[in-house]
Amino acid sequence: MTALISKDWRSKKCRTERKGEEQTIMAHTRRRKTFTVQEANAALPLIRAIVHDLVEASRETVDRRERLAYLIGGRRRDVQDPYREELAQIEDELEKQSRVLQEYVQELRDLGVEPKSATEGLIDFPAILDGRQVYLCWKLGEPEVLYWHELDSGFAGRQSLTVDSLADP
Repeated sequence: MTALISKDWRSKKCRTERKGEEQTIMAHTRRRKTFTVQEANAALPLIRAIVHDLVEASRETVDRRERLAYLIGGRRRDVQDPYREELAQIEDELEKQSRVLQEYVQELRDLGVEPKSATEGLIDFPAILDGRQVYLCWKLGEPEVLYWHELDSGFAGRQSLTVDSLADP
C-alpha cells in the first residue's frame, strides 16, 4: 500500500510540475497541427515524463488484470465466496486505474501527439516531410526523435530521419 501511495504522490507531483510547460505547448499546438523535428524534440521532456507514467501505469494495469483473470478463472461468483469483496475491490481499483490511463492519453493528445502503444511508449508526431503528411516516430527510451513513417505504415515502417528531413518545411 505504501508503494502505491508514493507512486500516486509522485505522479500527481509530476503532473503539477508539468502544468506550465503543458499549457505553453498546448497553446502552440492549437495554432499548429504539425511538428518539425526540432519542435518534436523540444517537446520531448514533457512528453517523455507523461509517457513514462503512462507506460508504468499501463504495464501495472495489464499485470493486475492478468492476475485477476487467473484468480477469477473457474471461480463461482456468489455470496458464499470468501474472496468476493476482495475481488470486487480489485476490479474497482482497476477501473480507477483505467481512468488514469485515459487521462495520460488525453494529456498527450492535448499536446498534439498521438499515443500508439501505452505499454511500449510509442508516440507519433504529425509532421510534413517532403511536402507530404507523415508521422515523426518516437519510443520511450530513445534519446530524441530519430525516425518517421508514412501515415499508414506504423512502427514497422519506421525510417531514419536524414539531414534533409531536419530542415523546416
